[in-house]
Amino acid sequence: MSTSHNNNEEEVDLGSLFKIIGKGFQNLFNFIGNIFKGIFHFFISILIFLKDNIVKIGIAAFIGFAIGVFIQVKSADKYESQMLVQPNFKSANQLYNNISYYNDLVKQKDTANIQKTFKIDKETAASLKKFTIEPIINENDIINSYNDFILDVDTTTVKSYNFEDFKASFSLLDYKIHKINVVSEKSDVFNKLDEVILSSLIKNKYFNRVKELTNENLNRTDSLLRTNLAQIDSLRVVYTKVMLEEAKKQNSGTSIDLGGKMRTTKELELFETNRKINAELKGIVKNKSEKYEVINVISNFQPIGSEIKGVTRNIAFQLSVLGALSMIFILLLIKVNSYLNNYKK
Repeated sequence: MSTSHNNNEEEVDLGSLFKIIGKGFQNLFNFIGNIFKGIFHFFISILIFLKDNIVKIGIAAFIGFAIGVFIQVKSADKYESQMLVQPNFKSANQLYNNISYYNDLVKQKDTANIQKTFKIDKETAASLKKFTIEPIINENDIINSYNDFILDVDTTTVKSYNFEDFKASFSLLDYKIHKINVVSEKSDVFNKLDEVILSSLIKNKYFNRVKELTNENLNRTDSLLRTNLAQIDSLRVVYTKVMLEEAKKQNSGTSIDLGGKMRTTKELELFETNRKINAELKGIVKNKSEKYEVINVISNFQPIGSEIKGVTRNIAFQLSVLGALSMIFILLLIKVNSYLNNYKK
């Protein structure tokens, strides 16, 4: 009787456990189903909202489009051109400040100062509409900068400052190449601007001094490395002669070579040193080519700018989208206000 009673209790316990598990799964599936229902309801609500207000939104978009077309007809065609540059010696910040200054002159329609700055006539100065600058985003710049950072600092600093920290502190000014963009109502003004933009950095005394010192150091290091290479080559010639003499003696059977292994090791060390110096020399040559000027021009302004076209850059399209979005925002505010009024009741 006792055994039968215990079995019944175990069956009851197992049955309760399965019911709890089943209920848990049911709640989980219900929760997931409610999420999908909520998402479906949200999209349906959006479609219903658009269906009920499509006429109002369409009218707002049309009004925006009409205003945009009117502005486009009244305004002159615009042209743009880009220049790619690589600032050196932390001069990017100064370059950005200069471009911002030129753009402020354009915004303020200060044609007199624009004329004076770029040495152009009044009509050309008035045709300039915008100066902008932005970096060419390249992840390799961050990786290369981090590698240089590791080589320059001690091991303790590297351990406390990982790549993610370095990446977070990497600013837009730290990228190597930057794009200067100029917008004008005249298509042939751009080749008159580059010299002034570049000279604002090239004639800077501080940057010139840093350039001179950097190039002196690079030339000195280059000369030293080349001298070291010549010395290593001379040592290799000596080792080769010694090995040939030892080989002759071994062939004649007049001596026993006890230092062959040592000479082979020395030759390998020389080979490794030669390889390292060549790698350093390659880096120096690259630095010399990049740091020869305060700012390197990757590509200059095109003499004739390209006309600004495209749907997304069309003022009529932009105002059409803005009109539609503004109407949607107003309608949503009305709905929210109505809901709040009903909620109070």
